[in-house]
Amino acid sequence: MYAQHIMMSFMMLSFTFIMFPRVKVSAKRINAVLNVKPNIVDPEAPLDKELIDTGIVKFENVTFTFSDLEHPTLKNINFTAEPGTTTAIVGSTGSGKSSIINLLPRFFDASVGKVTFDGYDVRDFKLNDLRDKIGFVPQTAVLFKGTIRDNLRFGNENATDEEMWEALRVAQAAGFVSKLELGLDAPVAQGGKNFSGGQRQRLAIARALVRKPKIYVFDDSFSALDFKTDIRLRSALKDYAKDATIFVVAQRVNSILDAHQILVLDNGEVAGIGKHADLLNSCKVYQEIVTSQLDPEEIKKSRDMFKDFTTEGGKA
Repeated sequence: MYAQHIMMSFMMLSFTFIMFPRVKVSAKRINAVLNVKPNIVDPEAPLDKELIDTGIVKFENVTFTFSDLEHPTLKNINFTAEPGTTTAIVGSTGSGKSSIINLLPRFFDASVGKVTFDGYDVRDFKLNDLRDKIGFVPQTAVLFKGTIRDNLRFGNENATDEEMWEALRVAQAAGFVSKLELGLDAPVAQGGKNFSGGQRQRLAIARALVRKPKIYVFDDSFSALDFKTDIRLRSALKDYAKDATIFVVAQRVNSILDAHQILVLDNGEVAGIGKHADLLNSCKVYQEIVTSQLDPEEIKKSRDMFKDFTTEGGKA
């Protein structure tokens, strides 16, 4: 027994010598990350966030790259999105859809050109002030451990129960939340693992809605919803956010047919911009996307339905 204890002690000592170099290298890597100075910082003389009053978003000759300007992720992007309108962004995988909307809350900064809110460069505002004006729903719905009420108050810490239920109704989440025994106080596991993918997505949307910002950004946020729920949500959203500027990144073409303008991306460049019916006639990239998802009869029907769509009234 004594011999066994001695042998085990020597083995543990040898393991220490084996692990020490690994720990040393890992500690250096951790310190390297902690010592990184972020490139996205607040300006020295920030503008007042109240200058963002209407929510007009404009991209002016925006080029963005992760490495060098010879291989840009986005190249010479120009468009304007106004309050009361929906701007849909479509394109193949890797075309730069998420990169465009990541420039809005300054997750990245434009390498060339500028992004403006109401005529002011987004880089002239404090990060917190800028992001207070944006309701952002990422591709992957993230919920935090706590309760549904706690998660909704991440969007607006002063939200009343009435405001939270209204946001849940618009997000088509009020039905399943009301059936929970504790309602708004129902527990949420870390990452929302105790809810389905569609439920997590709707709760994340409700969290953005309860903020009532000037600008909404939905990064493929309806992908886990069935068509019926998707239609109901978008219909309710038109009334709830009628004065806001809405951006929607979508994979399903039939969910953005009624957008006021559709931005078609191809390898980081704008291949076309306009309404659905116009792009069917003028943009080859958009034609290929639509053809891959809809059959000829559906394409003809959608062309006829939305050819007279106008921003006034929002109905064909």
